[in-house]
Amino acid sequence: MKIGIPKEVALNEARVALIPDNIQRLSAKGLRFLIETEAGQAAGFDDQAYRDAGAEVVSNAAAVYEQADMILSVNLSGQGVSNCASELRAGQLLIGMLDPLTDAGKFFALADKGVNAVAMELIPRISRAQSMDVLSSMATLAGYKAVLMAATSSQRIYPMMMTAAGNLSPARVFIMGAGVAGLQAAATAKRLGAVVEAYDVRPAAREQILSVGAKPVELDLEAEATEGQGGYAQAQSDDFLRRQREQMTQVLAEQDIVITTAAVPGARSPVLITAEMVHAMKPGTIIVDLASERGGNCELTQHGKVITEHGITIIGPDNIASTLAHHASQMFGNNLENFLNLILDDDGGYTLDFDDEIIQQAVVTRGGEIVHERIRNLAGLAPLSEEPAMEEVA
Repeated sequence: MKIGIPKEVALNEARVALIPDNIQRLSAKGLRFLIETEAGQAAGFDDQAYRDAGAEVVSNAAAVYEQADMILSVNLSGQGVSNCASELRAGQLLIGMLDPLTDAGKFFALADKGVNAVAMELIPRISRAQSMDVLSSMATLAGYKAVLMAATSSQRIYPMMMTAAGNLSPARVFIMGAGVAGLQAAATAKRLGAVVEAYDVRPAAREQILSVGAKPVELDLEAEATEGQGGYAQAQSDDFLRRQREQMTQVLAEQDIVITTAAVPGARSPVLITAEMVHAMKPGTIIVDLASERGGNCELTQHGKVITEHGITIIGPDNIASTLAHHASQMFGNNLENFLNLILDDDGGYTLDFDDEIIQQAVVTRGGEIVHERIRNLAGLAPLSEEPAMEEVA
């Protein structure tokens, strides 16, 4: 079995799918690896490190696609899936972050080619799959980096200081959304000495907020079905969001730094901070909107840009995990290695066992069909009449 790793081509993408340590461990199982030259360079892993781990370094992506039985990629968001479809052939297995809930029609090209495709974003959030959860890995880094980005842009320091020149008050940091990214942001800001508060619509988040040393903000609101599949926040009604914004305005007016993280899979990010709410905030406040790739939690956010509105700096980061490419690649590579260990067999092939919940939820295309029911629905296809059978590939 030859596994290929082409250089990432997405804009601002510096990560690599596997690092040399992953390749060394997997090579011991008899697997062979082809990696495009400089594929890991931007993440701090040079070609010689891959050679030392047992990989063959080839000069271009075409050679990787031509020779490999399996292609591993970090980021095929946007047009990435469509662009690589022409390079793939029937029977190849494609694994990576495929942005599956955006433009499901792009998977027709993979199905038509007979490519088997696994979207790592669809790995279910169950205990057995935690070691494969790339979204949680990348969200952890995003939450950490958001706090540092805010610190760089702010005119305030995080900790309280008692100096000969007078006492400096600690910064007040507010986290909106207490998922993986939000909790990591809260923990990081707390370690840096800030006064940290956090809010999440899910009642279960209260204990999690307290566990990282932050104070939960509680609004006088009632919501039903606040938590959806996989622990994500459930989309709320327009009336609920309106009442939430009204009560949140005063909370925001007291903050120095606000980090927003609220996301709903497959949908636009909810607008939690309106332009009117921004105008009520203190001059000098920093907003880091981690939901900017899906439209943003702040109405004024511009994805990939830093703007100033009424004295408020609003940061809409693009691919924030890639700015920590070394450790992001390490975490992604370990997630991917754990997934490979699930599907690889002792004969040098792989098995897609659809009786396994992880496989059932992560595989998008197989044997010339789009087999993931949610993706089929988004693509306008009728449900499959029966579950796909187990498939073994030598």
